[in-house]
Amino acid sequence: MRIGFMVNDVSTEHAGYTTVRMAMTAHNRGHQIWFIGAGDFDYDIDDQVHARAWSVTKKKYSSTKNFLNEIQGTKAVKKRIVVDDLDVLMLRNDPSNDTGTRSWAQMAGIIFGRAAMRNGVIVLNDPNALSRAMNKMYFQMFPEEVRPRTIISRDRNEIRRFIRDEGGTAVLKPLQGSGGSGVFLISKDNFYNINQIVESVSRDGYVIAQEYLPKAAEGDTRMFLLNGMPLRHKGKYAAFCRVRAGDDIRSNIHAGGSLKRAEITEQHLRVAEIVRPKLVQDGMFLVGLDIVGDKLMEINVFSPGGLGSAQKFEKVNFNDAVIDSLERKVKYMEYYRRNFDNIEMSTL
Repeated sequence: MRIGFMVNDVSTEHAGYTTVRMAMTAHNRGHQIWFIGAGDFDYDIDDQVHARAWSVTKKKYSSTKNFLNEIQGTKAVKKRIVVDDLDVLMLRNDPSNDTGTRSWAQMAGIIFGRAAMRNGVIVLNDPNALSRAMNKMYFQMFPEEVRPRTIISRDRNEIRRFIRDEGGTAVLKPLQGSGGSGVFLISKDNFYNINQIVESVSRDGYVIAQEYLPKAAEGDTRMFLLNGMPLRHKGKYAAFCRVRAGDDIRSNIHAGGSLKRAEITEQHLRVAEIVRPKLVQDGMFLVGLDIVGDKLMEINVFSPGGLGSAQKFEKVNFNDAVIDSLERKVKYMEYYRRNFDNIEMSTL
């Protein structure tokens, strides 16, 4: 199996990233892997997608640190490959990381992934669906049973009205972005400062004003779905809990949060079941759900991370389940001579 892992920039990957873990697992199982950055694609005169790509030399690696050191070092295998010859192209870039000076990179995987699909490359998650999920409005397309009450506006008066209707407490965040950046909890204690907060959040676009879920104080659960189903391997769910630090409402790790083992409940499974039909319809192969109580906080379809954290608590390499699924898909495509709709293949 030949797999390309498209990332924001090969030089900025870290050993703990889920992408690196998946790539090393695939390589150790005998598959050919390539890393491709957002700026490394070419659409050539032969009407094929090419890319400058990086791979490794040894047969097996025992640590992601050594594996990535070779990818990023002088011993890396560097080659201009034909992307259309790959079996799978995994789109593992985070568009929000390229906001600003590299805005051109945000759609690169989607654009070139669409072109590669024409020749039967399995592109995951489906690029056409990813193009519709470029901001948090995608979240609003899921059933209201699993969403906090929300408005999206740039109008200060509408936002103030919503907060008053919510009893004076709500969460404000930008429509575009990730990682807890620009997230504010509005309460009676800081409502006097609402105009400045709205101005700050709306600087780069629309503002999401969202119902505050008191259970968020206990943290949230990141649960992974694979092919639209909760990712479960060797009887263990791929999930973990994130607990916020002090008074910071963000539980993201780089926002100071900490991790602990997750106990998957019927509430978590019910949320997963409700969102399953749309994720399957949209060809979302690997997804991370951030759940508080019986509500979703986020649906992560771009490069969902944390499989290593789930592995730490459950003592199971969930990347094996991901590669198992890719192997099945490649076999299907062989049977059908690479002639199968990508969005359907994505979640088979």
